[in-house]
Amino acid sequence: MSDTRPGDGTLSPELRAVLRRWADEGGALATRAGVVLLAADGLRDAEISRRLGVSRQTVGSWRQRWTSAGIDGLEHRPRTGRPATVDEAEVVTRTLLAPGGSGASRAVARELGLSHATVAGIRRRWRLVPDEPVSPSVPTRPPLPGADVWVMGLYVDGLRGVLLAGTRLVPSPPATSGTVIGADVLAGLDRSLDAALASTRRDGSGPAEVPGAGAGTDHAASRRQGRTTAVAPGSAEAAGGWGDGATPGEPHRDPAHAVGTTVAFGADPGQGPADSSGPGFDGQRAAGTRPAPSDVDSRARSADVATSDRALAGYLAQASRRHPDLALHAVTLWDDASDAAPAPAPDVPQPSSSQGTVTRHHIPARSTWRTFLRAMIALDSTSHPESSRRVYLDLAAELERYAAGRPHDPQHTVRWLRENVAGHLGAESAKDSSARGHTWSGVNQIDLGSFNECVVIETVRLSGTITRGEIAHRTGLTQQSVSRIARSLLDRGILIEDAQLRATSGKPRTPVRLRGAAAHALGIHIDPELLTAVVIDLDGAIVCTRTRSVSADTDPAEFVERVAALGRETLAEAGGAVRPDGFLGIGVAVPGPVDIASGTVLGPPLMSAWGDLPLLYLLKDHFPCPVIMEKDSTAAAAGERWIGRDRRARDFAYLYLGTGVGTGLYLNGDIYRGVSANAGEFGQLCAIALGRVGKDGRPEILPECNPPVSVPDLAARGGLRPVATTGGSTAAYLAVGRAAAAGDRAAAAAVREVAQAVGRGALGLIDLLDIDLIVLGGPFFTDDVADFYLAEIARTVNEFPTARRLRRVEVEPSVLSAGAAAVGAASTIFHATFTPRLRGRETRARHLPTG
Repeated sequence: MSDTRPGDGTLSPELRAVLRRWADEGGALATRAGVVLLAADGLRDAEISRRLGVSRQTVGSWRQRWTSAGIDGLEHRPRTGRPATVDEAEVVTRTLLAPGGSGASRAVARELGLSHATVAGIRRRWRLVPDEPVSPSVPTRPPLPGADVWVMGLYVDGLRGVLLAGTRLVPSPPATSGTVIGADVLAGLDRSLDAALASTRRDGSGPAEVPGAGAGTDHAASRRQGRTTAVAPGSAEAAGGWGDGATPGEPHRDPAHAVGTTVAFGADPGQGPADSSGPGFDGQRAAGTRPAPSDVDSRARSADVATSDRALAGYLAQASRRHPDLALHAVTLWDDASDAAPAPAPDVPQPSSSQGTVTRHHIPARSTWRTFLRAMIALDSTSHPESSRRVYLDLAAELERYAAGRPHDPQHTVRWLRENVAGHLGAESAKDSSARGHTWSGVNQIDLGSFNECVVIETVRLSGTITRGEIAHRTGLTQQSVSRIARSLLDRGILIEDAQLRATSGKPRTPVRLRGAAAHALGIHIDPELLTAVVIDLDGAIVCTRTRSVSADTDPAEFVERVAALGRETLAEAGGAVRPDGFLGIGVAVPGPVDIASGTVLGPPLMSAWGDLPLLYLLKDHFPCPVIMEKDSTAAAAGERWIGRDRRARDFAYLYLGTGVGTGLYLNGDIYRGVSANAGEFGQLCAIALGRVGKDGRPEILPECNPPVSVPDLAARGGLRPVATTGGSTAAYLAVGRAAAAGDRAAAAAVREVAQAVGRGALGLIDLLDIDLIVLGGPFFTDDVADFYLAEIARTVNEFPTARRLRRVEVEPSVLSAGAAAVGAASTIFHATFTPRLRGRETRARHLPTG
């Protein structure tokens, strides 16, 4: 073409023919060609805008491009400073995990150097609507069905990687604040993946990652390697069918990727078998040239592929058995066996029809396998609070074990499957009819919208009874504010007035106090041998208590049923004392460690049958009210603070003597839980203080930190004749305690030795936290042994600390009963509802989640 630059307003026949062809073909170029053609005919910008249905700014922009660059200026070219390719999965990940309001399309576009239209188009394609619950449409090939997407597993061997996703049609409620994983977890997963993949690369095998491919790249070959097809930002394809200046259109659809397409591993949907003789392949793999293998190498590789096929089929069958409540989908991340995969052996295990069929998919064409994996994890953790950091830290640990193992062994694989999530799908499951029959829905009628209201309630609670003038003096609030808040709380039944107090001058003063019957909560403590449930009122008074013996080897499903039944029986016994509009919820105290975000008890001591049990969400299926879970020692500290009132109005550590010794910390006016809500693990602190570590430096598991087992054992070694009991370790411990109280030397020495070990751990707490109060409690802090523990621990924490000249540490018994954890669990409901907290503080939200 001899002239590609505009002349004096006229168009050469060649240019006019090209522009008319663009206009006839439609799309983004049609609008640009129409602007130039109408301008050449003498029309003004306003008329061109009206005829083409675009803005005058668009008309002026394309006329300027035509004047400055001619026909080349009308064709798309990447904008300066913007990437040549767009990875949609990376956009999705940044959108979902962005802190605060930085997940908006414009903010993500600025961060990634993309146009706002490109990011908005990707969000539409993945169905991520701003300010609405996440209900994604994952554009795998074929697309994943269902609006609720879970990451259920990952399979990796030396030849392929497969992500196992689960879906259902009903979307989950949005995850509560603070449950979404952070960039640090994704970075840790990346490092673990790198280590695992580095160990699998043999003779060029392993996944290939290419950041983008040119327009002439064979897309089928790229997708066989788990790579992305390049998409230019701002193009109609990148923006979901929206071209620059064009009217909205339908996104590109490939008929081969429609739902229902049968996909086999190692082949691209719609492309047929991977064939090195196909067009654009030139006899080489897209990742690079590989020499033609010998017959021996081919047979060895075919054997490896067959082994991989069998292992993968077995893994999918296992997944179907473990997760029967979800539709499962195996998404191929990479497949290095596609060029040599033989037909499956006839004895390859496949999931039976009763277990459900695992459908097979490929990653989206506009993503790499790595960014797609990150996007799926972000989707899962954003939608499901139970998909917590712990779940993906477990995955990273599994990848690290694989990297450190025997990666060149075809039978050495990553076969990670997460725990069953049936309990998390409670909205779809049939609820217990007996639970539904109750009216204690846990609808919080005591919704405190004011920080100052909580301040007033806390002041009244600590004082017992107090006048309005004293409240104003202690809190710094004005008299008018206190009077207004007190009147509101009186009208709502939270406070009640006592008899008037005569004053030497002025009118009589009327003190106020908490009205105990205004609110109630149920606390449940789960112990390997005993379940305890208690209902307490707002004032800390126990309304009723029930216990039930259990066995540590009870099946988890039956165990949960027993816990739920005990809770219902306790509430039924409380009867009319509990007002439906004043029942705030249920607190559950469990042995640590616990994953609070996912509601999972992680291998509790002496309860090996549990494994990783999603207890919180299983219980939520039984109770239509808020349910929160807490580690038993932390719950006991919360109860001590709530029931202890002004006696516990300062920082303290609660040493909880249960099945193991734990610590609950009350610091700076609130319960301290730590990053994972597992602060206060005490056993290793004792081991380090006593120098009890292994050759590799790992602290030993101290027998002394399990009093019900260690005390009877030490007493028997000292010569005390064991007492025949049928109550397990608890009964044996109580018998030794009675003997110690009666003066038996062997029994007293056994209790004292355990107390010394606990005291050395307490010494570390005192030096570290600089506190002056330790509280002792728990089911094994009985009256018979209390003096031994109090005396020994008080001696240790006052004689040995570095700053002992500056403070005197008080060691006191708990104000709670032996059911400290159960009372504390119920108190955590009150603590979460009424304790004043400034907004933005990272702690448990005041407004509890609805059940």
